[in-house]
Amino acid sequence: MNTTATTLRVRINEVEHELPAGSTLADAVQRLQPQGPYASAVNLQFVPKARYAETPLREGDRIEIIAPVTGG
Repeated sequence: MNTTATTLRVRINEVEHELPAGSTLADAVQRLQPQGPYASAVNLQFVPKARYAETPLREGDRIEIIAPVTGG
C-alpha cells in the first residue's frame, strides 16, 4: 500500500489551500498571484524572494503573503 501523500494542505492568508506534494513557497505565491510589491513568511518566518523556489512546504504550514503598509 502506497502511503505517500499526493497533496498537502496549507493555510495562505488564513484560507486553506490544497497544493501538490513537494510544493514550494513559489508555488503558493503563484496560486495567489499577488499584485504589486509583497513579502512572504512561512510559519511567521520571513523568506526572501530569492529563496521562494527552494523553500519546501509541509502539511499544515501557515503562509502569509502581505503587501507593505506605509504611514507612520
